[in-house]
Amino acid sequence: MADLFNVTEFIFLGLSPNKEVQRVCFVLFLLLYMAIVLGNLLMVVTVAVSRNLGSPMYFFLSSLSFVEICYSSTTAPKLILDLLAEMKSISVWGCMTQLFFLHYFGGIEIFLLTVMAYDRYVAICKPLHYTSIMNRKVCIVLVGTAWTGGFVHSFAQIVLIFPLPFCGPNTIDHYFCDVLPLLKLACSDTFLIGLLIVANAGTLSVIIFVVLLASYVVILFHLRTLSAEGRRKALSTCGSHVTVVILFFGPCVFIYSRRSDTLPVDKMIAVFYTVITPLLNPLIYSLRSAEVKKAMKNLWFRTMKADEK
Repeated sequence: MADLFNVTEFIFLGLSPNKEVQRVCFVLFLLLYMAIVLGNLLMVVTVAVSRNLGSPMYFFLSSLSFVEICYSSTTAPKLILDLLAEMKSISVWGCMTQLFFLHYFGGIEIFLLTVMAYDRYVAICKPLHYTSIMNRKVCIVLVGTAWTGGFVHSFAQIVLIFPLPFCGPNTIDHYFCDVLPLLKLACSDTFLIGLLIVANAGTLSVIIFVVLLASYVVILFHLRTLSAEGRRKALSTCGSHVTVVILFFGPCVFIYSRRSDTLPVDKMIAVFYTVITPLLNPLIYSLRSAEVKKAMKNLWFRTMKADEK
């Protein structure tokens, strides 16, 4: 790529040019990233070792937590290091790699949230057939499909961005590589590419978001047939899912439904879906699930007993 284009690296402007703000942000985002990794890793370990969390819902939740670690790791470590760096640079190849994995794990999360919505639909609307429909083999296939779907989505983004010529300037007003900031730097007509990116990312996000909300509306209507205890439990689990769906899809729809326009607020919104949402997800699911809280307590007591021995 260096032989084809004048630009061999990109320079990030980062979150703020103020040195004091950068130092404060370094401490803040370091703590947030540690919390993301530890919180989601705790969720993965809790589901893996707890016999009471063997249902498909928790299998999907464990998969989501693992993806959250990977997703935040595509941007957060680089952001943290750059907050102390004088020159916030990244090679063109590094930029394309970051772009690929950002959309890869983001795409996986989109499809996993769809799978989790389907799981809740079957559990609430077809309870008698739940165990036969959502057996172990089906769950593994659904998770594998989510990973495949994420790859197809991300590969399509790279196919659209990679051939673009970057002749200069090479300054990105962001803290990571993404499709819209790169489109602004390309020294060719990007109108058609922008439309295809919106179709691949923005339209996909909108359609899946609407489908997910519609599925939860169907579930809500079906709750009238359940007992009071059944409604309470179903509302608790579905409430967690809906909260996570809105937190993730809201910013994604806002960012990727535009063809090539970037706004000053985009960086703050990007912080929300790359850092804040992965941080909140394990909290949302653990605080609203009595089974998860009980399993975490049991894991803590078992760990303490093992240390005493």
